[in-house]
Amino acid sequence: MSPAARIFRDLAGIQLPDRPCHVAVGMFDGVHRGHQAVIEAAVHAARRAGGIAGVFTFWPHPSRLFRPEDPVRMIFTAAERAELLLGLGADFIIEQPFTREFASIEADQVVPHLKRAMPPLQALYVGENWRFGRGRAGDVAALVTCARREGVDVVSAARLRFNGEPISSTRIRLLLESGDVAAAAELLGHPYIAVGGVVPGRQLGRTIQFPTLNLDWRPDLKPARGVYAVRIRGVMGGAPRAGVANYGVRPTVDGTGDPVLEVHIIGDCPFTTGDTLRVELVRHLRAERRFDSIDQLREQIARDREAAQAILI
Repeated sequence: MSPAARIFRDLAGIQLPDRPCHVAVGMFDGVHRGHQAVIEAAVHAARRAGGIAGVFTFWPHPSRLFRPEDPVRMIFTAAERAELLLGLGADFIIEQPFTREFASIEADQVVPHLKRAMPPLQALYVGENWRFGRGRAGDVAALVTCARREGVDVVSAARLRFNGEPISSTRIRLLLESGDVAAAAELLGHPYIAVGGVVPGRQLGRTIQFPTLNLDWRPDLKPARGVYAVRIRGVMGGAPRAGVANYGVRPTVDGTGDPVLEVHIIGDCPFTTGDTLRVELVRHLRAERRFDSIDQLREQIARDREAAQAILI
């Protein structure tokens, strides 16, 4: 993270240097390749102009307000999304709370609202299908008209396609829910990751010669249960370690409760309880299943480990 990078929790009271301000606007769930095109356009323009680049986004997802019984499940947490956004070169992020008050702003008042909070605002960057304002009444054409009155430029990015279909967060969610993390990573443009602290487990893995680390990971969008080839590293960096992970309820030994992510590292394990890990889910190896005995489970884990090694090493 750049020392100058800052995260603001709303528009009120933000202070920015008096330099041309280029701001990408969107939900940016997953920060996929289409989102990256919008953000990178803002970053590159800001650098050319000697200005600063920002991201104006929202939390929670608007569906939490309008459809609380069936909200959109987020691909990453707010913290994980912020890390990805800053990694693209954003100098600051505004995480606007999506409240009824904010949602009630009329479309023709959105740009003036932003301009009052950010006087150096020079340009807004959005996707071509961006909608804004009360009732999502505004489209890109309306945004251009409103922004022109405020002396603000608008740059819209065309939707990217992969294998003939538009890249979208919805498409990525479906892939993750089916376990196809490899295809999801193609659309994301970066790995699908789980970040969590190592917590004490039942130590069963040690008794069957496959010690595991249990992660406190509770994703909003739950990927398919099953076994994955993974790469693991500490949040402070270091070389990635190859491993195999199970995300599920351990039907052979338990079978109840919320899904748990258990990671077995191939080779020496430098991590312990209390460490925070980043686990990249590389490939779905098989669905979770119940075995008739612990011996059968041990034999299957050995085969899973070999399959993961063939992919990762």
